[in-house]
Amino acid sequence: MYAVISPEEIKLPAGSVVKLPGTWQEYQTLCLSRGDGSIPRIKYRSGEVLLMSPLPKHGRDASLIADIIKVLLDWTGREYDSFTPVTMGLPEQSAIEPDYCFYINHWQAVSGKERIDWRKDPPPDLVLEIDVTSYSDILDYLPYRVPEVWLFRQQQLLIYQLQGDEYQVKSQSQYFPEVNLADVVARCLEIAYQRNTSAAIRDLKYQLAVF
Repeated sequence: MYAVISPEEIKLPAGSVVKLPGTWQEYQTLCLSRGDGSIPRIKYRSGEVLLMSPLPKHGRDASLIADIIKVLLDWTGREYDSFTPVTMGLPEQSAIEPDYCFYINHWQAVSGKERIDWRKDPPPDLVLEIDVTSYSDILDYLPYRVPEVWLFRQQQLLIYQLQGDEYQVKSQSQYFPEVNLADVVARCLEIAYQRNTSAAIRDLKYQLAVF
């Protein structure tokens, strides 16, 4: 399958990443060409447009780790809101489509909203990004000042926290400081790939119940 990128049609082979010079207006045109779907993923930064067609592994890992986050939030008794797919955009500056967004400390600020103004509303407290094709870049989240970003790359969970004007890798999440997330994710992935996602989540709930 050949890549086709035009104002009328976008087709990308699964797993491919395309980087093009482009303006904000050209980015918006490509989004319109994609229609109501969420594939391919499209983002804009610094005069360039990037497109990515995810592999099945991407979606499976995103779904599993998002479920892990939800189980942990329920376990800690937190209220939250979560979104997927979602486009975060700052006109003429940036646009990105994270795999999952979680509002934890600031869920009330977006409760019931059909649209979020990324220039005025608070950013998500936690963002999940799965990187299978080297498409993700932690710096994409800096304009939005997302407090914490989980980047899953090469079977490793990297936890980035905003410190001043840069992201630093941390060993623990600020939202689950008592949980060894590297072990939790590794165990869930092993069970999910040996059996299925539901078995992994059931096992996690059991482990937390006896924690």
